[in-house]
Amino acid sequence: MEKNTKEKVIEIRDLSITFETLAGNVHAIRGVNIDLFRGETLAIVGESGSGKSVTMKAAMGILAKNSQVDSGTIMYTYYRDDGTKRTVNILEMKKKSLRKHINGKRIAMIFQDPMTSLDPTMQIGKQIMEGMLWHGRANKTDAWAKAVKLLEEVGIEEPERRMKNYPHQLSGGMRQRIVIAIALACDPDLLICDEPTTALDVTIQAKILELIQRIQRERGISVIYITHDLGVVAKIADYVDVMYAGKIVEKGTVEEIFYEPRHPYTWGLLSAMPDLDTEDERLYTIPGTPPNLLHPVEGDAFAPRNQYALKIDQRAEPPMFKITDTHYAATWLLDERAPKVEMPVELRHRIDRMMKGEVKNDNN
Repeated sequence: MEKNTKEKVIEIRDLSITFETLAGNVHAIRGVNIDLFRGETLAIVGESGSGKSVTMKAAMGILAKNSQVDSGTIMYTYYRDDGTKRTVNILEMKKKSLRKHINGKRIAMIFQDPMTSLDPTMQIGKQIMEGMLWHGRANKTDAWAKAVKLLEEVGIEEPERRMKNYPHQLSGGMRQRIVIAIALACDPDLLICDEPTTALDVTIQAKILELIQRIQRERGISVIYITHDLGVVAKIADYVDVMYAGKIVEKGTVEEIFYEPRHPYTWGLLSAMPDLDTEDERLYTIPGTPPNLLHPVEGDAFAPRNQYALKIDQRAEPPMFKITDTHYAATWLLDERAPKVEMPVELRHRIDRMMKGEVKNDNN
């Protein structure tokens, strides 16, 4: 299906957010643009502090009190209960209206630490039912029955008994499944997953990802993943947005980002992924640290850490250069006047090995 025939669920344009702190104003988000289409999965990747979670909290209308939206729109399109289509700017909605019509009911968020999402004093069943009762989705009897069904759906055994448990009586993996059940309780059409598997071991992590993918297929919902784990991204995403210092520096399909990355920061992230087949015994790390966003960024924010930086990077911020209809990157290396720079050799070898592995798996 061509991109222009697909239905857009969320469209973020020129989003800029500042946080007031004792040390000064932190320019956390600096002109972010994001598109998500119905039924698709977008992964937003980048180091900690790059602005991934803040952007999505803005989309949920749950920013901290010391935040200020300097510019931008977050247009969200959904279907009312009567089947008519409506588009709203989330940034212009009042808190009460957001809670009633959007949060939980149409856009739900799964946070990385289930213990901060669950009330330790309330039984699991009541926590799953709460959203359904608040939004008027069901009466108590129906909400109870649906909560039991949701627990089954997310792979919790003996769901009737678990309804009466408290969070501390469950393992980390089970708590994360409860959080997913709560997020799905009101049948949202957009699910935002903020590092949903960070605190879990690898086997539980894989099960949680499979669970979210299965539910996405069955319900036809759109999903946004916030993560720094590119291994997760390769398994679940249709599109990838790479964030650095409050901006998106590269975006494309998952194949374009993994097999034809064009931004030096993306090269660094891919090179830092553990790889069993590499001959290099050391794990690569991107040199330096992200800029302090208390101060205005001059030129390209990544320039001080970029071994391929050009003189212009110190003076001017690069625009988004178009590579294909779906692939864009903000680096002066893509300017036609720039010297031709190829990705690091070891990364090229790694990508070639990944591509051979894909072909081999397709043939099996």
